[in-house]
Amino acid sequence: MTYTLSASNRNATGSSNSSAWRYGVDRFSYQIGVEEDEERLDKWLSAAIPTLSRTYIQKCIKEGQAHVNGKPCKANYRLRVDDEVAFAIPEAVEPSVEAENIPLSVLYEDADVLVVDKPKGMVVHPAPGHYSGTLVNAVLYHCKGQLSGINGVLRPGIVHRIDRDTTGSLIVCKNDAAHKIIAQQLKAHSLNRSYRAIVHGVIEENEGSVCAPIGRDEKDRKRMAVNEKNGKEAVTHYKVLERFRDFTYIECRLETGRTHQIRVHMTSIGHPLLGDEVYGVRKTAFHLEGQTLHAYCLGFMHPLNGEYIEVKAPIPAYFSHLLTILCM
Repeated sequence: MTYTLSASNRNATGSSNSSAWRYGVDRFSYQIGVEEDEERLDKWLSAAIPTLSRTYIQKCIKEGQAHVNGKPCKANYRLRVDDEVAFAIPEAVEPSVEAENIPLSVLYEDADVLVVDKPKGMVVHPAPGHYSGTLVNAVLYHCKGQLSGINGVLRPGIVHRIDRDTTGSLIVCKNDAAHKIIAQQLKAHSLNRSYRAIVHGVIEENEGSVCAPIGRDEKDRKRMAVNEKNGKEAVTHYKVLERFRDFTYIECRLETGRTHQIRVHMTSIGHPLLGDEVYGVRKTAFHLEGQTLHAYCLGFMHPLNGEYIEVKAPIPAYFSHLLTILCM
């Protein structure tokens, strides 16, 4: 689609009305006015197209996607009055994902679903910087490519995910019918998902709940946070399993499934997860690689026969060893 901004697309002050083209448009042209004179090309484009980051826009400019007066320009080009700017957003191309013979710990499997015990350090699905060695690469090999295609090439069979450094049970769907039904259970909060975690501090009450909306951190968009204004409903129930001198071993049950939910919620009540360098204490004496969080139990209604299935992932060795140390 091509959209040309003209005088009729400007507001009363003469500045560009970018809302007319920012959504769903992959190319546009515009004539620079007096108020935009001397502005850098990349800065002007990032303000005009707020859905794209300035870094991405600079990459597009470097690849020749931006033209001024019919010629490619550099990101630092200073715009002049009456310059004709043309910019094209390149079509997104999903990379192919290869099956890899990576060992999997299978907790349950039949013709419709697969439940695996994800190890620490494994990314669930391919993303920039991680196009191999992921759980998806391993599952593609294990299932010989027979997976649900609902979530596309990069996330075949994936209904939900757990963080790279979180271990434990994760369900994968082998066909679209199973995927739709499991996704419905996830949306209806009927999946039984409980986690084991070790948190800083000693929790006095035996059990409790955190009901606080979670959204992007207003100060750091790479993090999540309790966000009363723009967050989505999130509920985490926790129960104390064992208390130590400076830490508490707990079980958490998710009622909702927001990104980093347990990590954000426990931090919000003053008990961040041990080893969580993003939301908790950056350095500890235990030299851990990420948060001590384990997806222990996963219960669901089988998508074909309706039978309730509950699978438990054994506590990983590093986690058990840590509990032994804390008991001393």
